[in-house]
Amino acid sequence: MNKTNLNDEKTNSIYILLTDTGTLFTRLIKGFTGAPYNHASLVLDEKLEEIYSFGRKHVHNPLNAGFVKEDIYQGTYRHFPETRCKLLRMSVTEQQRTSIIKVICEFDKDKNKYRYNLIGLLGVLLEIDLQPADSYFCSQFVAETLRSCGIHLWNRPSTLVTPNDFLEHKSVQAVYEGPLYQYPKLDRQRLGRVLKPLYSAVLFGKSAV
Repeated sequence: MNKTNLNDEKTNSIYILLTDTGTLFTRLIKGFTGAPYNHASLVLDEKLEEIYSFGRKHVHNPLNAGFVKEDIYQGTYRHFPETRCKLLRMSVTEQQRTSIIKVICEFDKDKNKYRYNLIGLLGVLLEIDLQPADSYFCSQFVAETLRSCGIHLWNRPSTLVTPNDFLEHKSVQAVYEGPLYQYPKLDRQRLGRVLKPLYSAVLFGKSAV
């Protein structure tokens, strides 16, 4: 249940970005979950310039993962231009938004100590709360950040929250669904610089990855 009280306070928005890159790792997860999206990120702005999650730090190594600031134009996504997404908007109070930013800053300050909670994914499948110290997976990070700022969406541990749970929650509003790089609020100039070399590589028979 969402315990956020928005009646008497100024409200703001945050966003949750659900994505499917189509990588081997995400296809493996989808084989177990059957969900359309298997990665969740916490987003602070509608232009997708402030995106945070737990995921791969290097595009070619999904096992080297932890807290990351994701970059639509220069990060992992540019290697997977066919990525599909759904962007969800959630209303929060001004105080909650400020608290969320502070929590993200704390993660960023100590980012080298955090690890990806790979064993936690097994816990989701078995419905067991598995949380090694300083370890998170993507939807756990989003849910726990919100919970720590007074936004309680579910009566269960954050380690049992999946990206699909956000998709189905009544507190969010879908604002876009489709190819990530067709999202209309992206910077088209920057996007052109990303996509041109990728598609040129395809035209000339070279791998873009």
